[in-house]
Parts: sequence; structure tokens; C-alpha cells
Amino acid sequence: MTFTCPAPIPAKDTVLLGHGSGGQLSAELLRDIFLPAFANPVLSRLEDQAVLEVAGARLAFTTDSFVVKPLFFRGGDIGSLAVHGTVNDLAMGGARPLALSAAFILEEGFPLADLRRIAESMAQAAARAGVAVVTGDTKVVERGSGDGVYINTAGIGIVADGLDLSAAHARPGDAVVLSGAIGDHGAAILTEREGLSLEGDLRSDSAPLNGLVEAILAVTHEVRAMRDPTRGGLAGTLNEIAAQSRVGIALRETAIPLHAGVRGACEILGLDPLYVANEGKMVAIVAPECADAVVAAMRRHPLGAEAAVIGAVTAGHPGLVTLRTAFGTTRIVDMLAGDQLPRIC
Repeated sequence: MTFTCPAPIPAKDTVLLGHGSGGQLSAELLRDIFLPAFANPVLSRLEDQAVLEVAGARLAFTTDSFVVKPLFFRGGDIGSLAVHGTVNDLAMGGARPLALSAAFILEEGFPLADLRRIAESMAQAAARAGVAVVTGDTKVVERGSGDGVYINTAGIGIVADGLDLSAAHARPGDAVVLSGAIGDHGAAILTEREGLSLEGDLRSDSAPLNGLVEAILAVTHEVRAMRDPTRGGLAGTLNEIAAQSRVGIALRETAIPLHAGVRGACEILGLDPLYVANEGKMVAIVAPECADAVVAAMRRHPLGAEAAVIGAVTAGHPGLVTLRTAFGTTRIVDMLAGDQLPRIC
């Protein structure tokens, strides 16, 4: 088994694996190439979805691409992952997902039986999330020019009037609420990819979060921001919120749920679970007086049984995320330049 660094920092003139990590290199691509090229007020919000006013309705719109390796893994596959990832990006903006598109880039020679399996999984995931796949596209590239199959999706949904969630809305005193244990997806992908046999049932947490979001919004709208910590993990997501809101975020390590199998895998492989990807978890920044109600609502939902308040938003150290460790010390939780594990979504 060979591990390589996906983000050698000195290289600046070519695309690196780390540019797709959701970390500092991804931010550089946005800042230096994409934002200058496509600058507009909606894009500049840097949310996981765009909210547009269309004929009197507030329409949420998002797009995503999936290049996970392996294509099939414990707890899911590239098809269900594509649906869940897109539905979740809509839901994190408070939207009720309505419909998806699906575009497939196939490599010549890819088994039709595997493609059928992916399409059926995608259909089942869409039905579970309450959305329909209503349009799409297919392209085929020469053998050796792809990696079996890549999937691009787009999704639309409706946002209720008066609801305005943004990573720029966190305020000092707000509570940081996490829906459950972190790192399940990334650990499952890594062990499957490398053929590792570890104790514990490591499975991806890939799941649609729109039902969980509905449960939260049914008890309060005093939610500042919601994000699903995918690439870059919990650490990357909270660094983005801290930077956009110009606040500090202080976490408590002992409050962050972590399954034993993930903890063991990360210890053996030298990974920090705070940076490991999730595909069925969400973090919410909520008004402090509503934190208990939000946690209770999450715990009543199957996908939020392990929900907990894991920290608070602070006025000090704007843009910085810190962690109070189990040993009573405090460390900075910075955003990684690249990624501990590429090709996980």
C-alpha cells in the first residue's frame, strides 16, 4: 500500500489532486480562476447552492460531480452517493428538493451490468429522498480515458419565504450542533480502496438529509447556517463558516461523536477524523436558546440519533477554529492545503 501527498505545495502551474479537496488549494482555484471569470452576487455568497428569485418563488439550484473510487463500497455506491450529495446541498440551504438531472460520462468497455446496478441504486435513492430524476445526458470516452464512470448531477428545490441560511450568518454565542458521528464515509472508502481488514463495521454514512432538515425547521427557524461536511470533513466546513462570518469557533473534542471503527482506522493510518469526509451528516449553527430543541428534533430522526452540541461561536480570533482536547489543551484546527484522501465523492 502506497500513500502519496495529493497536494505538493510548491507546484503552482498545474492542477493537483489537492485542488479537488475542498481545502486551501480548492479555495485558490475559486479565488484566482473561477470567481474572477464568473463574478456575480449569487456566486459570491459561496454557498453549496444558489438561491434565485424566479417568478415570485425562491428556487434553490445546485450541481455536483462524482468521481469516487471504488465505485461500489460498503454503505453505497456512486449512484446513491450522487443523489444524496445533490439532495443534501439543496437541503443545507433550507430547500425542499424537487428534481434532479443526471449526466454520465462512461468509459468504453465499462460493464453494462455495473451501469444497470448504478442506475437502479440511483433510482432507489431518489425515491427515498422524494425527488425525481427528470433529465440527463450520456457521453462515452475511449478506453483508458476515464475511470469507468463519472456522474454529474444538478438539482432544484424550493426555499420557504423568510428563510435565509448562510455560512456568513454565524454570530458570537451561537451553538454548533452536529447530527452524528464523523468520518464514516471517508474511512469506509479508504479501507475498501486499500483492501484493509479492520475491526468494526465500517460503512459509509451516505444518506439524504432533507428529512432531517425538515425536522429541524419544524421546531425553529433560528438557524443561521447548515452545511454537510463532505470534502475536508468537519474541520474544513467549520473553517469556511468561521471565515465567511468573521467569527471564531471553539469545539470540544469530547463532545464530537466518533465511532470506534473510524477512530481505530484513523489511528492506524495516521489520519485526523476531523478532516475525514462525511456524506450523511450535517452541522448547524443555531441561536443558543434553540440548541436543545434542535438536538432533540435531530435525535427523534433516524439520521440524527447521535446529535450533540459540539461547540460555540465566539467573538475572539475571527476566522479561527480551535479544539479543546480530551487532555485539556487547546489546538488550532486549520484548513488543510489538500486532502488526506482524494476521490471520496
